[in-house]
Amino acid sequence: QVQLVESGGGLVQAGGSLRLSCAASGRDFSSNVMGWYRQAPGKERELVAGISRNDNSYYEDSVKGRFTISRDKLKNTLYLQMNSLKSEDTAMYYCASNCPDGTNSVMCVMGVVDMTCWGKGTLVTVSS
Repeated sequence: QVQLVESGGGLVQAGGSLRLSCAASGRDFSSNVMGWYRQAPGKERELVAGISRNDNSYYEDSVKGRFTISRDKLKNTLYLQMNSLKSEDTAMYYCASNCPDGTNSVMCVMGVVDMTCWGKGTLVTVSS
């Protein structure tokens, strides 16, 4: 069974850092598109960062220069390094993978089309 499990969330002061991890199991995700989404209370879910099969990355404008997406293919793990955190980064963060069949994977990496396999999320709270 395909499974994505996030960890690393928590409470941090504004300006601080956190690193989220997403452990993938059940299949080899090393050549899949993957991404981190977030959903804040009262807001729609949005893609924060995506990574392509060739490890090209995409970032939502508000996190550019602060967040870095990466993966360890040997460990089948996706990461999101978050620096200079702001109160508006407070949200539930979800790891996701796989693009719908027949969809250009760039659409998923950029958040135009949602990925199809999801973790349960990890909560990030940034206090101001």
